[in-house]
Amino acid sequence: MRIVIAGAGDVGAHLAKLLSYENQEIVVIDLDAERLRQLGSQIDVATIKGNATSFKTLKQANVGEADLLISVTESEEVNLATTVIAKQLGVKRTVARISNEEFLMDKETLDLRAVGIDELISPESLAAREVKRLLRMAAVTDTFEFDQGLLSLIGITLDHDSNLIGKTLAETSRLNPDNSYIIVAILREGRTIIPKGNNRLRVNDHVYFIAQPDGIDRVLKLTGKVKIEIQSLMILGGSKAGYHTARKLSDSYRIKLIERNKEKCFELADQLPNVLVINGDGRNVELLTQEGLADMDAFIALTGDSETNIISCLVAKDRKVKKTIALVENTDYIHLSQNIGVDTMINKKLIAANFIFRYIREGDVVSITGIHGVEAEILEYEVNDNCKIANRLLKDLKFPGDAIIGGVIRDGKGYIALGNFKFERDDRVVVLSQRDALSEVEKFFK
Repeated sequence: MRIVIAGAGDVGAHLAKLLSYENQEIVVIDLDAERLRQLGSQIDVATIKGNATSFKTLKQANVGEADLLISVTESEEVNLATTVIAKQLGVKRTVARISNEEFLMDKETLDLRAVGIDELISPESLAAREVKRLLRMAAVTDTFEFDQGLLSLIGITLDHDSNLIGKTLAETSRLNPDNSYIIVAILREGRTIIPKGNNRLRVNDHVYFIAQPDGIDRVLKLTGKVKIEIQSLMILGGSKAGYHTARKLSDSYRIKLIERNKEKCFELADQLPNVLVINGDGRNVELLTQEGLADMDAFIALTGDSETNIISCLVAKDRKVKKTIALVENTDYIHLSQNIGVDTMINKKLIAANFIFRYIREGDVVSITGIHGVEAEILEYEVNDNCKIANRLLKDLKFPGDAIIGGVIRDGKGYIALGNFKFERDDRVVVLSQRDALSEVEKFFK
């Protein structure tokens, strides 16, 4: 595929790096020559210094021959204009990053496809959706449901209470007689491991499971975790991400939102009638204590300052808050979450980049998600008659070593796929793959 990315900021740069594993033909446009120089020194992409809304610049990028134009600059107006112009020049598909949620809410009414905008993404709205997903199963650090929970991905940090410590994967299979779950990845000291039978589990390993509905309880029991019910939560920061999160969650939880800007507090109070908005500095531990931090089930820090978010989550953990989530701008911090005590760190730009990434997957991809801090993707493919995988046993596939099939959804039921599992038409197959193996994985599903 030929892909043009407008914007070499965090979203655009991360997307370009993801795509570089695919050997796609990538062109990146940006006004900042230094950003382009840094990106060009890291990965094999063509770079063009210029304004993405310029007819001349887009022609130079040969956008008329491109399969996909992704506009993810910091300016919503530039992104919308770029996609409209690029569509007129002949690009097949367009994606625009926006910050105004009204476009998302009125997508059908506006019919933006008619003017050349195929897809809109809002990093703040996607981050809010991610927080909502993480709160649904608060005992784990990561969770993602396939086909409304027929299979689930869950991430858990192993501590000394876990029955899995010191055991190899082959040994843990004896604790799972009905094969209700499978371990698909281990994050250890920042390194992602696709596990084999002889891999031995250690304290502080961040382990990812694919589980059937009844397998979730077994995993929680084996890892020494208990289910946590979230009823009340505190959000720190009235940023766009804070607003979107409070709005999405206000029907399900009792929420206090702390914001230090007084004018913004009045705006938020008008926009969020079911949320208690409090004017104050969230860095003030005494204020958080007075507002009942210790009584909260969850604490979500969404200010624009990563360090404030991390430290305030650590304060919340010290007050025995059950679930903490911190928004961080520096992606390097995400790897630290399992070691420093914050349950989950999220980065809205990585979430947005992973959301866009599904557009360039080949094969019948049903869904795709990234895991925070893990150098791998979770994909869900649909099997058709022409797939290499169709009507074959898993053990006969010679599947790439840097990927693993975690489960299969068939006729409304989730299965954990082991060696003698035979794949059939219309099966939905859940795969975890490291990024350099994605192109090999796709060959089984084309």
